[in-house]
Amino acid sequence: QVQLVESGGGSVQAGGSLRLSCKYSGATYNFNYMAWFRQAPGKEREGVAALYTRGFRRTYYSDSVKERFSISQDNAENTLYLQMNSLKPEDAAIYYCAAAQVATQMLSPSAYRYWGQGIEVTVSS
Repeated sequence: QVQLVESGGGSVQAGGSLRLSCKYSGATYNFNYMAWFRQAPGKEREGVAALYTRGFRRTYYSDSVKERFSISQDNAENTLYLQMNSLKPEDAAIYYCAAAQVATQMLSPSAYRYWGQGIEVTVSS
């Protein structure tokens, strides 16, 4: 049974940093693609960062977080991370970890089969 469990969320002031973690278990050999998504109230879920876990381990970022967020993976710990720096009030959302075997559009929610329960990030100005 696949499980993805996020942690590390919380409240931070604008300009601050947080690191989200996603501990995963189960059929992890299927996890060729892993990503972080977020959903703010009244908005659609959007992809912020994605990682192709094989080969050169390419990363992709949405324009809104590029140069501020960094996605990484610790295979030994079965954990995916999202380092978030220079946080802005508009980064506040529920953040979700997701995994897929195939994801032709790496930042598209529809490409991902496995999801965590989400964790809240609030940013005060």
